[in-house]
Amino acid sequence: MADTTLTVRADAPIGTVSPRLYGHFAEHLGRCCYDGLWVGLDATNIPHREGFRTDVLEALRAMPTPLLRWPGGCYADHYHWRDGVGPPAERPRRLGMSCDLQVEDDNGLGTHEFLRLCALLGAEPYLAGNMGTGSPQELCDWLEYCNTPLDTTLSRLRAANGAPSPFGVPLWGVGNENWGCGGNYDAASYAREYRRYATMLRHVDPHAELVACGYEDDWNAELLATLGNRLHLVDHLSIHHYWSHGGPELDFDDADYYALLAEAAETEAFVVRTAAIIEDATGGRRRIGIALDEWGVWHPEVRTWGPGATARRAPVTYEQAGTLRDALAAAIALEGFHRQCATLSLANLAQIVNVLHAPVMTDGAAMWLTPTYHALRLHAPHLGATALPVAGDGPLVLPDGSAAVTATATSGDRGLAVTLVNRHLDRSADVCLVVPEVAGDAGAAVLTADTPRAVNSADDPERVVPAVLEVRADGPGRWRLAMPPHAMATVRIGPAA
Repeated sequence: MADTTLTVRADAPIGTVSPRLYGHFAEHLGRCCYDGLWVGLDATNIPHREGFRTDVLEALRAMPTPLLRWPGGCYADHYHWRDGVGPPAERPRRLGMSCDLQVEDDNGLGTHEFLRLCALLGAEPYLAGNMGTGSPQELCDWLEYCNTPLDTTLSRLRAANGAPSPFGVPLWGVGNENWGCGGNYDAASYAREYRRYATMLRHVDPHAELVACGYEDDWNAELLATLGNRLHLVDHLSIHHYWSHGGPELDFDDADYYALLAEAAETEAFVVRTAAIIEDATGGRRRIGIALDEWGVWHPEVRTWGPGATARRAPVTYEQAGTLRDALAAAIALEGFHRQCATLSLANLAQIVNVLHAPVMTDGAAMWLTPTYHALRLHAPHLGATALPVAGDGPLVLPDGSAAVTATATSGDRGLAVTLVNRHLDRSADVCLVVPEVAGDAGAAVLTADTPRAVNSADDPERVVPAVLEVRADGPGRWRLAMPPHAMATVRIGPAA
């Protein structure tokens, strides 16, 4: 067992870990929204609350779910909000499109239902607007419908539909992936269109936070340069980062295991590059946050594009196995989110139920939690706390020479929390944790299994679940714990430990 020392520094706080960094994404894609979240008011075979699955609601509240983006994704650019308000029986059935998949939508889950879901979860809502088949007027109308306190025809319609008070939706995406499914714009053309939309939206609600569609480095630089002296119209710049080079979802080899973890770690570098582009464009005179509003693993079995020799499943449902490896990758990405919390303003794991990197899965009346759900649950103490740097030293390294054991730490009202990841496939580590002295005891929980390929399922829902991990005092401000291979753990030190 290799010795590793991790030292938490309280003298150089990084910033606050906004709860928005733990956001989620619910798109009208596959069984995410319909069947995963929403079963309808008339469902008799699955317990629900106001049309939403009770078991899923309870799980998401406990995770927690502080931010939720909807209705897309690519789906947003075929979505017309008026289809989803008013008496459900009178709502039209529409043909939508997302990720090259045609979607039948009876619009049972519309604006009021989604915002009720957010209220039930305690989540901030984030609405993605339609720039593909919509217009500035349509998006302005949706913003007015949701947020205006004035006595207008749209506010009266909102009241008639059951909401006399404004919803106060804070976040509005002005398009989605406009470089591709959102209209195949070039950066300069999108910038000019964004400028028009954003100007009109500001007239309707000056307090709404507007999210511009970013892409990769060159697009982002050209977008911001084209906006020029109109950068005050941008509150956040959206980027997406999916991990696609880790081989099969289950039958991955050792090289694939490490490739996925490395790709997750590279997410931070993308955020850093984007921050530098924003700094160059603004000269530091305006803060534009980075909205990583789609991230996670996308395995080859459930996509028609990208690397991977694995056979694709047909038809495409976007439902993939969620392994312990996927959970470790998420934990590694979250380390980077904490380090970049001064510039990363929000992040949304794609997606919340059944689809892609989902923390929750359903099958009929059955519901189970993936290892990623438990990884997120173990991170709950970090939300709203102050991120602290962690320095590591030890002989245990990965095949590429990087450190095997890494960590992130935060300090808050309830003491200190440290989340560690042992990325090594088959070697454990004896960890000495050096921390600022905090009154109280230490407690820890570990997430691991006999193999990183382990999954939970309807038949075996607790194969990968957190277990108590022993933490031993080793002198003032020093604690020892044994980290198994392919594992993560959260240590809490303080009165509430």
